[in-house]
Amino acid sequence: MVSATERLEEVKADIRSSETVHGRKEGSATLIAVSKTYDADVIRPVLAAGQRMFGENRVQEAMGKWPALREEFDGIELHLIGPLQSNKAREAVATFDVIHTVDRPKIAGALKAEMDRQGRDLPCFVQVNTGEEPQKAGIAPNDVDEFVRHCREDIGLTIVGLMCIPPVEEAPGEHFALLEKIAGRNGLTQLSMGMSADFAIAVGFGATHVRVGSAIFGTRDYG
Repeated sequence: MVSATERLEEVKADIRSSETVHGRKEGSATLIAVSKTYDADVIRPVLAAGQRMFGENRVQEAMGKWPALREEFDGIELHLIGPLQSNKAREAVATFDVIHTVDRPKIAGALKAEMDRQGRDLPCFVQVNTGEEPQKAGIAPNDVDEFVRHCREDIGLTIVGLMCIPPVEEAPGEHFALLEKIAGRNGLTQLSMGMSADFAIAVGFGATHVRVGSAIFGTRDYG
């Protein structure tokens, strides 16, 4: 059976290969290992192999396993890549280093208030609903410019980039291209896009952060 550390190296090699094919500088696309649903014993070998950037979907889950892992390993950077409720803003700001899912004014305001209270300034991504799917979180493409301006100028958040999750039944490339275009006109240089099935494609469209879970840790058991 292939181990998580072996799959980690395969994913990293695929990222580097896509960078080369698309004429990008080596290391310009950063791997976020998505560790949601996996316990510390599964994550620890990947940490031991040198991976330091991880993504979690749920605040409570992250609070339960990462404090102990941070004591064991230096340099961990934890990214919130799942939906956030405003009543979890305090815990999110205390637990995470980067927020990828700023998707409405209430969340933006709650995050900024907690950052000020805790003396932290976390970089944030605005989540864009590129497919305008009603069941999915995110700002509609036509509303992103104004929302980014509002977050920056009115609220005072540090917005560093955009994030998207393309519709599963559509070719991801067109959504990655759209996100890249919107980011460009807003002066944003970071793009959080691409997951286990399409991260190599995302690198070709300028992804600076790819969020890969099952290709490293294996198929999840949501039971």
